[in-house]
Amino acid sequence: MPLSGTAIRAAKPKEKTYLMTDREGVYLEITPAGGKWWRFKFRFLAICRP
Repeated sequence: MPLSGTAIRAAKPKEKTYLMTDREGVYLEITPAGGKWWRFKFRFLAICRP
């Protein structure tokens, strides 16, 4: 299920970094400092690349 803009804005920092998955390898990483980083996880030649 895709993340909504409301869910992204409502994401608050926690003690540890946590992830909110979107779909097909895309996720939002929320850091303890409050940073929000989009990441894409994929495989190339059977090696997982974060």
